[in-house]
Amino acid sequence: MMHTDKAGPLSRVVNVDRLPQGRGSVTVEASPAEAEALARDFKIPAIRDLVGRFDIAGSLNRLRVTGTVEAQVTQVCSVTLEPFESKVSEPVEVEFTDTDQLAGTDAEDADVPDPIVGGRLDFGALTAEFLALGLDPYPRKPGVSFEPVQAGEDPNPFAALQQLRDEKR
Repeated sequence: MMHTDKAGPLSRVVNVDRLPQGRGSVTVEASPAEAEALARDFKIPAIRDLVGRFDIAGSLNRLRVTGTVEAQVTQVCSVTLEPFESKVSEPVEVEFTDTDQLAGTDAEDADVPDPIVGGRLDFGALTAEFLALGLDPYPRKPGVSFEPVQAGEDPNPFAALQQLRDEKR
């Protein structure tokens, strides 16, 4: 899920060993510049008021993060091509595990939770990831519905073949 090779436009790294007994909460509020950079990455006109609120529970080796990511986004209607605003509210529920503990074991290749890399989690990247999940890939302005175009009778796609076959007889 999360990519750690390079930080994206929104990064808030937290050292999990600084959390009191593996518990805590983290709030990520994107600056206008970070929101603008994310909007460019997501190829949408605008993102405003992006906030990720997360609760953390578990041990330093296995953390459970729950919460929500919310934002006001401007998207382009896939039917009318007009920009419109909508609210995104995406629930978050993710488990993280310390990958250093799994190194060299069978669990290393198994389907495991997202990694805690070097004792750190990037809650900014998590916020951006769940915002992306909350975006409608085919956004429509409220009240707009897609009406398929009906232009007379659709020709039978095999009509030309039928015509060729009839000519050969």
